[in-house]
Amino acid sequence: MKQQRIGIFGGAFDPPHIAHVAMAEAALAQFQLDALFVIPTGDAWHKARDLSSGLHRIEMAKLAFGHLPVVTISDMELQRQGPSYTIDTLKSLALQYPSAQFFLLIGEDQGKALGTWREIEEISRRAIICVAEREMPSPLGPAAPSHDIPTQVLKLPQLPHSATEVRARVAHGQPIDALVPKTVALYIQRHHLYQPER
Repeated sequence: MKQQRIGIFGGAFDPPHIAHVAMAEAALAQFQLDALFVIPTGDAWHKARDLSSGLHRIEMAKLAFGHLPVVTISDMELQRQGPSYTIDTLKSLALQYPSAQFFLLIGEDQGKALGTWREIEEISRRAIICVAEREMPSPLGPAAPSHDIPTQVLKLPQLPHSATEVRARVAHGQPIDALVPKTVALYIQRHHLYQPER
């Protein structure tokens, strides 16, 4: 029987934007995943700002990724008490899928900071770490990561979007239709997310 290939894509998804969706689509194709878990972060110990409520981030993730085959939006990290660590999520999924091969999808910025992750050696034993690399050659060449953790490259089209940019545009009353899926833009508008505090 063929070994199941399961992707894990965690993040704040505050909000999920078009580059996140492109990353999921690219991973499904490149790594021929049988399943992909999209997991909004619980208590993100590494984030300086407060995240939007888990309920909003789960709903936006469903709107952004719901059209993709074999994708499951999971609230496992939101259900966990205290700080949310990737190693705990991996161990939890390994109990459910003991014979699966896991692919951990992360962005370029996180890829450079892997050396700071809790139990990173154990993570790299349990999963193939796939770092998204946007196809825009830097004049200085690729930046060297500050660790020697083995990783694979997840090739992405050139999409310069970031959630920070989306939140800033909403706060300034600027359109975000080109940056997030239409359903997510409507959700943000309906729930008045990312508005400046009055």
